[in-house]
Amino acid sequence: MACGIIAGVNSPNPALVSRGGARRLPRLALLLFCAAYVLPGVFGRDPWRNADITAFGYMLSIAEGRSPWLAPALGGVALEGSLLPHWLGASFIKLLAPLVAPDLAARLPFAMLLGLVLALTWYSTFHLARTSAAQPLAFAFGGEAEPVDYARTMADAAVLALMACLGLLQLGHETTPELAQLFGVALFMWSLAAAPHRVAAARLASLAALVVLAGSGAPTMALATGLAGAAVTALSRYEQVRGHTAWVLLALLLAAATGWATQAWAWKLTFEASGTQFIQLVRLWAWFLWPAWPLAAWTLWRWRRQLTHRHIAVPLAGVAVALLACVWMGGSDRALLLGLPGLAVLAAFALPTLKRSTAAAIDWFSMFFFTLAAITTWVIYASLHTGVPAKPAANVARLAVGYEPLFSAAALALAALATLAWLWLLRWRTGRSPQALWKSLVLPAGGVALWWLLLMTLGLPLLDYARSSRPWAQRVARHIDANACVAAKGLSPAQVAALEYFGKHRVDARRDPLASGCAHFVAVNRQGLVPALPGWALQAQEQRPTDRQELTLIYRRR
Repeated sequence: MACGIIAGVNSPNPALVSRGGARRLPRLALLLFCAAYVLPGVFGRDPWRNADITAFGYMLSIAEGRSPWLAPALGGVALEGSLLPHWLGASFIKLLAPLVAPDLAARLPFAMLLGLVLALTWYSTFHLARTSAAQPLAFAFGGEAEPVDYARTMADAAVLALMACLGLLQLGHETTPELAQLFGVALFMWSLAAAPHRVAAARLASLAALVVLAGSGAPTMALATGLAGAAVTALSRYEQVRGHTAWVLLALLLAAATGWATQAWAWKLTFEASGTQFIQLVRLWAWFLWPAWPLAAWTLWRWRRQLTHRHIAVPLAGVAVALLACVWMGGSDRALLLGLPGLAVLAAFALPTLKRSTAAAIDWFSMFFFTLAAITTWVIYASLHTGVPAKPAANVARLAVGYEPLFSAAALALAALATLAWLWLLRWRTGRSPQALWKSLVLPAGGVALWWLLLMTLGLPLLDYARSSRPWAQRVARHIDANACVAAKGLSPAQVAALEYFGKHRVDARRDPLASGCAHFVAVNRQGLVPALPGWALQAQEQRPTDRQELTLIYRRR
């Protein structure tokens, strides 16, 4: 093929793509990939512990009128910043009540945000791949990829790379402000990518993106992202893009004002220069960014003579900001999440220069890893429902005390169809030799979608029992009447939200228990101690079914 290249050997562009390599992924297949990734986990589950139920608790408090829209609170304790995502969830709860359960209503707009992130990543890559510097070299006798076909193929690959990232799997399906932040980052990347082609829309998108990012609790990230974007646009070779710089600076001012208005400014410096933290960072980046990070690293090497061109500089700016924020915050995976759209774009540009042996290694690793994961999920499911093999069921009984398996014919049918689709995909990928560039990312993305769908069908009852706060709140509710006032100062926001939603209690987490006027006081102790409290009599002790170290103490006022 090297003999057929026109452009000189000295060209900085390393991409060689034939017309067959620019074959786009069928639209129906891409939509099915996205649906299999986005929809599982939206229906049929509780809000999960920690960040998921905490955010939902604030949304429900707003929707039910227990706290004002401008000052959301849980148990009387006010929220700090990130008003926009909580307003979004609360609006859907009010809009869909009483036809839709509050937790599902709050989850729906965030599933839409995840779908928009995938779409914005596609269109960002499409615009960037159409630039002259990103186009592959021409062949001497024709047969090279058409510019638009090449751009579509690269966009398909970027979406597959984003879905394949392991770090997006859980955090992308939670009802948390970080998903709104991810949407803001993806929208800002699109505004920079589309600046030469969609001038007015790109300017408005920059204004909205940084405001959304700041209003979702990340004004510092909005400031850093905006400054990086302004540097990229100011140094651009395109006149339309250089004119976009003023709008980015205006967006920065609006983001700063939004952060001030929502009182969201906070410096979360937790970095410690130590070997232990360095090792933790390396481990986090290795699995969280897999499999996009090795492809992105290859892109930076092969396209190293074009690092200042838009198709590399735009996504690289977002990735660099996220990596620095992750280090700054002591290894925060939620800060690292914001770099995934840019990382997926960089990973896509590795494909035109990828060696065949590297592509084969990615395929074989994905095939064995996700097939093994699927088999393990099916074995545990069979053990729970049939008793064969016996050991997985015994392990579940030991780790999740009191769990009773639930059978769903619909979940079983969906899991079976997904498994058959995976087997067909393996047969297609190993039995044929497709030339399309996106072929190396089909198995990683398909494997992640399969595993997530199996977990959200076959494994959902067990995951719900282990990760939901419903069993814990129901155990506490056995000793406290519904609608009773419960003092809960010292409990985490997630525990307060669980008592309010699952236990149906009125919780006061702000005042001292004696001053609250509540007849009950709930405390959690992880040392196994039962302290005697003046004015309170110990009524009961409970434990979370999946946590033997946590002891819940329920007191009644004397």
